Amino acid sequence: MIKSFDINKYAVILPSLNPTEKLCGVVNGLIELGFGDIILVDDGSGEEFKAIFEKLSSLPQVTLLSHEVNKGKGAGLKTAFSYLLENRPDIEGAVTADGDGQHLGGDILACAEACHANPHTMVLGCRNFDLPHVPPKSKNGNKITSAIFRILCGIKLGDTQTGLRAMSREHFPLLLDIVGERYEYETNMLFAFHTAGIPFTEVEIETVYEDNNSGSHFRPVRDSARIYKLIFIHVGKRFGRFLKYVVSSCASAAIDLLAFFLLHLLLRGVLDEMSIVVSTALARAISSFANFNINKSIVFGSKGCYGGAMVKYYILCVLQLCVSAGLVWLLKRIVGADTSWLLTILKAIVDTCLFFISYRIQRKWVFKDGK
Repeated sequence: MIKSFDINKYAVILPSLNPTEKLCGVVNGLIELGFGDIILVDDGSGEEFKAIFEKLSSLPQVTLLSHEVNKGKGAGLKTAFSYLLENRPDIEGAVTADGDGQHLGGDILACAEACHANPHTMVLGCRNFDLPHVPPKSKNGNKITSAIFRILCGIKLGDTQTGLRAMSREHFPLLLDIVGERYEYETNMLFAFHTAGIPFTEVEIETVYEDNNSGSHFRPVRDSARIYKLIFIHVGKRFGRFLKYVVSSCASAAIDLLAFFLLHLLLRGVLDEMSIVVSTALARAISSFANFNINKSIVFGSKGCYGGAMVKYYILCVLQLCVSAGLVWLLKRIVGADTSWLLTILKAIVDTCLFFISYRIQRKWVFKDGK
């Protein structure tokens, strides 16, 4: 049974640099909604903006954290997460939002409620870029980035650049380990959660563009370049892992052949005809065990339960064997193949497809760490 939602169990984090009076409107709106724990981070703002922070910090619902110099949005978020871990032992989660009026109080509340209902996910407040008032530059940029995330990274999101996000306390340690100090931190956040197997929950929010988003400190060229650089680094890591998987499979095949040769050499004088069957079975047992250990430690770098991963690995092996045999038999019936060479070609096609599917299953299920 899901516990009733308690708004006081969720903090709102507002990183801010050289804010306008809009920040006061955002904070007051959150207080009116019932939020009692607002973490305001002054990220090295100029002296002329200190009056705004002093006025807001006098409110009992607001905690002000300050950086002496500008460190970036990512650094501000991590400062807040660290503070919550150390000083709010009873808090259930937090919502990160922008203080320039782009995120409405009702949407911030909706994300907190969605986080409460889906505590093991990251909640993203996603804008609708198909609305007529969205500037073409923002619409096209976000759609292109979303497509790149989906095609190259396997992350399907409607809004990859939203700053309105909600996450449970259990994820705070992961958030503190993510690299990046500026806007790239939010992109790395998506990669880190995706890699850890933590799903995303999307909540549609109001799409606000006041004064063409003049209050934003996002630098289109420099910050976009950082984001795309991170995307290609992430893709490179994924491709490198797949190459390791290929090498692991080739090494296991070599071990299988070598083991079969040595075992058959030893057993042929003892078991006669049965030596082929026994040698094949023992060789496959040796090579699969080697493949399991290589994949666990080197390819996927899993630190999860050894025994549990092994059970799942061999379940996958048996299922893959059965599916391979079943599909080859089905294709034989469909194509009408009755020669060994044609059956061998069909088996090669089937096993190649299963090879790629097996990689994904091993990454997502067999060697997946955590929840």
